Formats: sequence, C-alpha cells, structure tokens
Amino acid sequence: MWTSVTKCFIIFAIGCFYQAHAQDEDDEVYKGKYLGKLNAYHHQVSGDVYAVDEYTLLLKSFSYDGNGADTFFWAGAANRPGPQGFIVPDEWGKTNVLERYFNKDFTLTLPDGKKITDIKWFAIYDLSNQNTFGDVYIPEQFDPPALQRISQLSTTSHGVSSGAIEILDAKTIRIPRFSYDGQGTAYFWVGVGPQPSSKGTKVPDDYGYLDPLRAYQNEDIVIQLPGEMTVFRINWLSVYDLEEKSKFGSVIIPEGLNVPPSLVTVTKHAVALPNCVQLHKNYQMSWEIFGPQITVQLTGQVADDEYMAFGLSGSDEKSQMEGSDVTIAYMDGTQGFATDYSISAYAPCGKVLGQYKGVCKDNLVGGQDNNQIFTGSRQDGISVITYRRTLNSSDPIDKNYPTDRPVYVVWALGRLDENKEPNFHDVYPKGNLKLELHRTQPENTCLDFTQNDNSLQKPWDKTEIFDRSIRTFVATLGPSGGKKGYQGLTGQTSTGLAWYINGYLIPEIYLRRGLTYIFKIYGGNNPHSANFYHPLIITDESHGGYDRLTDISQTKIRVLAGVEFTRRGRPRPTAVGPLCLSKHNGRDRRLDDDFSSFRKFNRSLIQVCDAGDPGLLEITPNSTWPDTVYYNSFTHANMGWKIHVVDSYSTSAAIILRLSWLCGIFVVCFRLV
Repeated sequence: MWTSVTKCFIIFAIGCFYQAHAQDEDDEVYKGKYLGKLNAYHHQVSGDVYAVDEYTLLLKSFSYDGNGADTFFWAGAANRPGPQGFIVPDEWGKTNVLERYFNKDFTLTLPDGKKITDIKWFAIYDLSNQNTFGDVYIPEQFDPPALQRISQLSTTSHGVSSGAIEILDAKTIRIPRFSYDGQGTAYFWVGVGPQPSSKGTKVPDDYGYLDPLRAYQNEDIVIQLPGEMTVFRINWLSVYDLEEKSKFGSVIIPEGLNVPPSLVTVTKHAVALPNCVQLHKNYQMSWEIFGPQITVQLTGQVADDEYMAFGLSGSDEKSQMEGSDVTIAYMDGTQGFATDYSISAYAPCGKVLGQYKGVCKDNLVGGQDNNQIFTGSRQDGISVITYRRTLNSSDPIDKNYPTDRPVYVVWALGRLDENKEPNFHDVYPKGNLKLELHRTQPENTCLDFTQNDNSLQKPWDKTEIFDRSIRTFVATLGPSGGKKGYQGLTGQTSTGLAWYINGYLIPEIYLRRGLTYIFKIYGGNNPHSANFYHPLIITDESHGGYDRLTDISQTKIRVLAGVEFTRRGRPRPTAVGPLCLSKHNGRDRRLDDDFSSFRKFNRSLIQVCDAGDPGLLEITPNSTWPDTVYYNSFTHANMGWKIHVVDSYSTSAAIILRLSWLCGIFVVCFRLV
C-alpha cells in the first residue's frame, strides 16, 4: 500500500510533468496545422508536413538522398499515390527532378490554384518506375488554416469603432474601418485575462510606432504583435489609455483560432544594460548610470546606409529636435561610430553668413565630441552601438543628463548621405517622450525584433517635361515625398525639401541646345535662414549643395549657371527669389508613402508664397554642355534632378536615351549571369 505522502509525491510529479509538457508546447513556434510525418519507404525520405494555409505546405527537417531517377514532389486525389497526380513545384517554384535534401525547412505551393482540400495525399514520387519514396495522407474533412473573422471592436468612448476584425495569421491583425478621435493617450494594447486591464503589452501601430495613437477615420489598418507574441498567447485586444487606465474599445480573441502561421522573422537580441525602452518597432535604447557617467546602447533594425539618432531634447517642456544634443550612431563596414551632434535648425549642416547651422558635429560649432564609443557590431540586419559620456559635461554645447528628474528625449532613424552625414529622418516620433534615467529599480520593456518579407515600395511615376513650346520654368519648393518620392525616383537621400518645377516634383527636363530658357526662382532669399535659402544652380554633378563643399571639391565640378565668382574667387549665387513653399496641411508627413501617386499627394498640400518678384536664371545650352546636367540648390544637397540637353526636339532623342539606359541594364545583367 502506498502511503499518503507517496501518493502526494506521485500526484505532484505527474502535475509537474504535464505542466512542463504544456509549457514546451506553448513555447514551440506555431508552424501551421500538423498533417503528420512522412511515411518513409525508400531513399532515406523523412520529415514533418504542416498545412500553412489552403494552398501551402510546410516541410520541416525534410531529407531525401537524391538518388531517384525521375523524382518529384507529387500530389493527387486518388486513394493512394500513383501515376494519376500532378507535380508540385519545389521551393523555388520549379518542376525540376529533385536533388538531395538534408534536414531542410521550406514551403511548397500547390499549382494552378489547387487547394489542400482538393488532394488526398502528398508524396515524393518517381515517375519512371512509379514508385513512392515517402508520403503523407490528408485527413478527411480537413480544415486548413485560413483567415478568421471575429467580432468588431466594442465602442466605449472616443469614437472607437471598426468592422469585423480579421486575424490574418498568428501575428497579424487587420482592423477594417477603424475610427478613433485621437483625443487621449491611447495605444493598441493586448494581454491575458477576461477583460482589458493595465497589465498588458503595447502593440506598435500600423507604422511601427509606439506613440499614442493618432486620429483615424474609417481606415483599414494592419498591426503586428511584437516579438514572439502570437494570438494564441493573448485573450483580448484593446484601444487603451494608459494614463487614465481606461479602455476606449476592445475585442475578445477566441482561443484555438485556425489561422496560418506568421511569415514574420523574429530576431532575438539580448539587452546588455539594465534599463531598456522600445522606441519603435525597429529601434530600442538601453542605458546604465554608474558614477558620473552614462553608458548608452542604441540597437536598430536598419539598413547599411542608415543611422540611429538619440539625445536630449532642445526644450525642457517637450521633445524638440531644434536645440537638441544628439548622438548619430551607425556602422561603416566593421567600424562603429557614435558622433556628438548639435541641432540648431532642421537642415543639413552648412554655413549661414559664416557660421555653421543645422545638424552639425559639435567640433564644427565650437564644441568637442564627448562620446566615447565602446563597441559596434552588425548582424542579421541589426546594428548595435554602445558608447559612454559624462552626465555633466564641461562642453557648453552639450546638455547635462539629469538624475534627479525625468527628461525629454528625441530620437530618429534615417539615411546617411554620400559623405556619411545624417540626412532627413524617415522615422521619428510626433509626440513627447520623457525618460527617468536614474531609476531605483531597472526596467526593461524591450522586445525581440520582427521583420516582414516585404518587397520594395514602388516609387511614384517619373515626370518628364519634353515640350518644345515651354521656354519658361517656375521653380518652387515642397516636401520630398517619403520613400516613394525623391528617394525612390533618384535613389539618393533627401533633405526633406525638393524642387517643384512647373508644379511637378523633380521632373526630368529636356532642353535644346541653342535655345534660350528662363527659370523663375522661388527658393527663398533670406541668407540668414538655414532652412529656406535655396538659390537654384545648374552643374554637371548630381548632388548639388555647392556652397557646403570644400574648395578642392568645388574645383572638380563644372558650374553651368546660377553662380558667379567674386574677385577673391568665392562663389556667389545669382538665381535668388522669394520663398514659395508647398507644405502639409496638418497631415502627418510620415504618412506620405500612403499616396499612390504624386498627383494625389500634391493635392493634399497647400502653397504659401512670400511677396516679391522671382529670381531669374536665363540659360542657353550650347555644344559645350554635357548631354546630362543637374538643377539643384546652391546651399543644400539632393533637392533637384536631371536636365537632358538635346540637339533637337524629336521623340527619337528621348527614345535613344531610354534605349541607352536599357542597354546599360542589359550589360549589367549579362555580366552578372
């Protein structure tokens, strides 16, 4: 007979076993609906098969020795594998004879729109001898993973509403017709338990930001659960105000949803410092204060040519870039940089009446670089830069890091220009962010990084002005239009502003040699302004910003129009006029890429023009001009684009240019092959 103590011990051990087993199942990555192990008959076939969705199979740890004569992935609707079936293309979409596989994971898509419910089995099959090397059978009445619609958001306050919410996969949620008035400090918020509460996790918004939600009006949006979180680990989704601890709307997530697995790649990152805050889906900052110094680690899922910015706000009352003290961190090959910058204007660093203004290194504006870099690394698309600086600096340009109160901070992600200088940021917060740096208890809210397999955004259509009757061009300024605008059209970084010629964003202009043309310039005529002083110039170099170049660099550029030289040989712009600026009419410029075309984007802008006559630039291209020249700003780089100089206004000239461009691509492709 077992004693009561022995019975209790056995029950406790069994309970621990099942709890550990359940934990293992919970921690296992969801791969889809399990169909079974491949039945192995010949040629060392093995592996597990999952249904990802209605059309897709996932093979895990698949092996095959590759020695079959005429072997394919094969599927059919007969009772068992045989010649009556069809080839399933391999992971590359090809129908070649199968080669050797060893412990590989990949997906296969059934051809011609066929569904998993249309077949009874999947096999590795040799057509020449009609032999099955391995197979798995599809259960009757099989229900493959698919999009699941659940309830709509309940409406509590602040105009929150939506259509029926769609669970696209294990990490992705689509909220149709979402509305919210934006009047609060609400976030997308998920958690466990019967009802939404303050114990939960922020979910980045539809653009990856963790700021309080903006206003929405009947918008279809898609959000993605952070880190390794899936819909199987949460019970509810809410629009939740953290300050008021109040839900504005919510929906219960049913258990056991039969949805596809997520195709999002989760990249783990171990935070080395005790405090960490997730600034954006792709950016986090961690720190530690020890003695009179602070150690900061910036970690970002950024491209090779992108930077991470972080620093103290230029205002004690809000997060403000102008006047801020920031670090610009990036990797250049295997070397990391964390450079001390001072921001005096929303413009690239340049001289204004002899003084440097804009986003400038401290050592250019009378200070010194007080950052001491420790480490820099880049792996799996993630850059990690660690540096140290003193809390209280003797440099008058630097700001002090307070330990007795919270402090407003600023951050941004953007592209580096050709000189490894920061250009206009693509990702930045709109709201205020205040951090308590000297915490009694460390706090870490950072999560693993997630990355979608998204294709590149298609830029807006290129505009060409190819009209022999046009002899006058009006040049004004406007926003560069996100990654679909200037960056997508030119492949270059952007300062945030660009030239609008006759109302078009950086069009390619065709001019005929021997004819005279006039440019009417509205780029700003106040030389005291670091932001809005843009005389127009024409050179044989694509970037512009002639005034900020060194004397040696200037000698390598041929200036064709817009600049005259003083007796001392200093350049002076001639095409200067009042400012005429198109700008956003209250719309968040971070959403510029939502517009499918420049025409639609341009309609959302308003134009504000100063009084005064335009600056005039009269040019007559001649035989000495190159076939391609560039209009740009005298003060800032990367604001204009191409002028094609032709001998005649025939369509053949444009066709020849396009053919030469296509031939260039053909040559590159031929060399790659």
